[in-house]
Amino acid sequence: MPNWLTVVPASTYKFGEFELDPSRFELRRDNRPLKLERIPMELLVLLLERDGQVVYRQEIIERLWGKDVFIDTEHGINTAIRKIRTVLREDVERQRFIQTVSGKGYRFVPEPRNANGHGTQASAEKVNSPSDVLSPNLTVVPSKTSEHSGLKWLGLAIGFLVLVGSLMELNVGGLRDRVFARSQIGPIHSIAVLPLANLSGDPAQDYFADGMTDELITALARNRSLRVVSRTSVMQYKGVNKPLRDIAQALGVDGILEGSVSRSGGRVHVNLQLIYAPTDTHVWAESYDRDASAALSLPDELSQTIATQARTAPPAIRPARYVSPEAHDAYLQGRFYWFVQDYDRGKPYFEKAIELQPDYAAAWSGLGDTYAADAANGEVLPSQAFAEAETDVRKALALDDSLPEAHNALAAIYLFNKWDWKKAEAESLRSID
Repeated sequence: MPNWLTVVPASTYKFGEFELDPSRFELRRDNRPLKLERIPMELLVLLLERDGQVVYRQEIIERLWGKDVFIDTEHGINTAIRKIRTVLREDVERQRFIQTVSGKGYRFVPEPRNANGHGTQASAEKVNSPSDVLSPNLTVVPSKTSEHSGLKWLGLAIGFLVLVGSLMELNVGGLRDRVFARSQIGPIHSIAVLPLANLSGDPAQDYFADGMTDELITALARNRSLRVVSRTSVMQYKGVNKPLRDIAQALGVDGILEGSVSRSGGRVHVNLQLIYAPTDTHVWAESYDRDASAALSLPDELSQTIATQARTAPPAIRPARYVSPEAHDAYLQGRFYWFVQDYDRGKPYFEKAIELQPDYAAAWSGLGDTYAADAANGEVLPSQAFAEAETDVRKALALDDSLPEAHNALAAIYLFNKWDWKKAEAESLRSID
């Protein structure tokens, strides 16, 4: 038994400020009971029982749902882990107790402890000084003259590089095109849209940046001559500082679209640039400043422009549908929570979007997805949840039969609820189409 985990009489587990009593199905923090639903609680008990060893996803499925199960257990596991982390006050970036073992499962691990048994933060990594790098016995002492001279020339060099970089970014006088010959840029057949950076200065606006990224991916994916990497694959690079060529190689694309978005005072500002990855060459860059209502059509407009810059046939122009900016904003918040499997927080936003605009097909589809997730998580009777999901999804399709998300949701309902493989396949193919 590791020294960070104490099992007291009657098999009560104590870790940090928490205490779990499996016999009473009760989790406490500083002797105060905490709310944790059945499936997350059973998973937490399983992780503690395994004593720091990896618990594989298949083992979790068999323990919580049994071997012969026909629900989306992947969503169920992800949601259970998220709820455990929430109640234990940790997140994916700071894994205090629940450690993700990529491609395998999870293990229960301790937070770092000090000599008094209290949690500590990891110490900062040491950065070597020049003397450390050259030799342990060699000390470099620059003279004042050489130091000032070096700083002077360094400042001039940096200023020159910034000026040249700015001229190239703006393509003044065609400078960028002369330095990077157009012959270096080939047709782009595949593209990855990296998560747009939120430059609003407010982390609460992350949902809007992620939503704009999603809609831009969807708009570009309508282009049959352009392969577009899925949201799931690109979101791993959110906030990651990595060479674009490396990202392109990892995703198997020859084009990278990156940029930022900010929203303030009813205005939306978007910066985008298209990179030809094989030569790390700028193909195109542009800024857009729109009011909130006009910004709704921006992804479709951009899909036309980017197709031209990528030298591919542009996608067919879809008929415009009016969407209330307020309803659209509520929908984006609902989808933001959907993608992190926080369905309870996402559902009210979908309902708000429908209340603001009853004919908003995407919001009906989002609400149907949420009920289907409830069925998969075992928090609502599957028959009840799937029935509600199907009602909402069919409402979405009645409003807009071209909505891919709604056809995909209906495919899931046929597959997991009715076991109707042919209809599930037909709806999946319709969604792809």
